[in-house]
Amino acid sequence: MNVDEVLTTAFDEMSALGPLHAPIMVVALRGWFDVAEVATGALDELLNDRVAPVVAAIDPDPFYDFTQERPEVYLDDDDERHVRWPSNEFRLMRNPGRAHDLVVLSGVEPHLRFATFADSIITVARRLGCSVVVTVGAAAEAVPHTRPPLVVGSSTTDGLVRALGLSRPTYQGITGLVGVLQQRLDAAGVPAVSLRVGVPHYLGNARHPKSSVALLQHLEHVLDVPTGHARFTDDIARWRLLHDEAVADDRQAALYLTMLEAEYDRRAEASMPTGDDLAADFERFLREQGEQGEGASGDGP
Repeated sequence: MNVDEVLTTAFDEMSALGPLHAPIMVVALRGWFDVAEVATGALDELLNDRVAPVVAAIDPDPFYDFTQERPEVYLDDDDERHVRWPSNEFRLMRNPGRAHDLVVLSGVEPHLRFATFADSIITVARRLGCSVVVTVGAAAEAVPHTRPPLVVGSSTTDGLVRALGLSRPTYQGITGLVGVLQQRLDAAGVPAVSLRVGVPHYLGNARHPKSSVALLQHLEHVLDVPTGHARFTDDIARWRLLHDEAVADDRQAALYLTMLEAEYDRRAEASMPTGDDLAADFERFLREQGEQGEGASGDGP
């Protein structure tokens, strides 16, 4: 099975939309790398109430065990029955007057054929001229819910590591689609960044909108795109109250939280660069990439 068999594109219609402005792809997949659906929730909010046409889609049929990711039957407004399958649609979000348009995939991690699924994402990124692919995710970590969630990033792209002060990935072990995608992006020579936000592990799978906002704020600072994260304000207040009550009812949990707060405050002293610094460094990297590309093309016959 190859990419052309599973990928549906609307690229023939792109000329009617006009050229894309320095597009960047942002990807989140519900599953292994998305605790409490923090990352996909962030990208869903990013697209909320925006005109964001579908420019490509991955056929779900070859990639899922439908006894685990079951389709849903629903009735439309005319009482016609339909089946809703796991959706992996690439949406184009234009940002007039900003540095970048975005190609956004907020989807569902597949169960099967990871390599083909990852190659489908890379194919869309290349055909649309995306200069960087950013994956966003969330992991359960020993962090307190009473402090701002920290976003950490890694990359195997030398220029991005230097420009953004990122670490190189050192994890070894079982992985999900995002791990496979990052490796294949590296092999294909496509610049890529992995962003991860920590979610308090002691809260189980409770919602944590504050972590979704942390991801959106990071994207907004670095990519210079509006994210609409202010719409989470009521959700954050409501879930903070629920989290506080859950900890207050358990003395051991309260003591543990105090320990986590002290450790967080110690680590926060070695803070990341400011959002403005990150944005400037990121744009500098993209300009250098463009200059190198022009130089390479000029060397040819």
